[in-house]
Amino acid sequence: MRGNAVRQPMGVANPRDSSVTCARLTAGASPQDTPHVTRIYDLVMTHKLDADDLFIHQVQRHCAEQGLNFFLVEPVWVEPFCDLFGKGKIWARALLNMHSEHHLPEDIYHRLVWLAHERKTQVIDPPDVALAAFDKARLHARLVAAGFHLPFTVIVPREQVESLVLSEADRAALGTPFVIKPALGYGRRGVILDARNERDLARSVAAWPDRQYLLQHRIVPRLSNGEPVYFRVFYVFGSVWFCWWNCFTDRYRLPTRAEEEQLALTPLRDMAHRIGALTGMKFFSSEVALTESGEFVLIDYVNDQCHMLSQSSNPQMGVPDELVTAIARRLVDGVRGLIRR
Repeated sequence: MRGNAVRQPMGVANPRDSSVTCARLTAGASPQDTPHVTRIYDLVMTHKLDADDLFIHQVQRHCAEQGLNFFLVEPVWVEPFCDLFGKGKIWARALLNMHSEHHLPEDIYHRLVWLAHERKTQVIDPPDVALAAFDKARLHARLVAAGFHLPFTVIVPREQVESLVLSEADRAALGTPFVIKPALGYGRRGVILDARNERDLARSVAAWPDRQYLLQHRIVPRLSNGEPVYFRVFYVFGSVWFCWWNCFTDRYRLPTRAEEEQLALTPLRDMAHRIGALTGMKFFSSEVALTESGEFVLIDYVNDQCHMLSQSSNPQMGVPDELVTAIARRLVDGVRGLIRR
């Protein structure tokens, strides 16, 4: 971390002296069951340090302003933190999960998040809730039933990949080319944008082994001044922000008020609120395209653990700094509300 932003807290072992893992953690206990707690944190945040520090600094800053103590569970501290958490030496009132692997139960952050949930820490978002929302195959039918506009989709279990033969009706509805996505994939890994037949499933499986895959009609967004009318929408404890997000270049920018009015973007806020109500998620992003027919189509349903790389650090791929700051502030406000109920 730059600027010595996070210090090793009192009572946390030096990781060089520790070979512990989360395997020894005791689930189901609350702080009342562990009388030897020496440190209780208001908010801890898991983070793999795969972005710049602006978001981390803003979370720290707003915690300090609101009188909340904070600890960053970065890779160098995750093992000793797990060990002490499991032994009941430390506890957290809230955990903001910015890094864990849903598809890797052996991942230490995955195990830490589940342990915190079982130990009655307020996890943002609870791992069972987050997994149900993040799993595109599981969420798809719920979104359809709730009336969202989605691409035509065929869901294929892993065991049917080699034997799949699409019906003529499905082949026509998918079109050519079509898109293939792993149900638990992220970061474009395993995503095939130019699939032409069932055999292309093997490409996705090779890049991202998963239990289910989605074959989807490829949505072409409307163009406005040469840009795709495509948005990333952020939902944070009931507050909603949205950005232009160029799905071809990864470039973000905030819409102007004139653009919001001209393109009638109010439905984006409504979609985010409806997804939040349907899934129970407190912090997520979604991707939405506006088509030539005027429909807002939900493309990437729910992304938890939103990547808060700042635009000042990476102008090509970063989220606008003012939005990073606003999201950090709203998260801390939300956490304060949770732990002071």
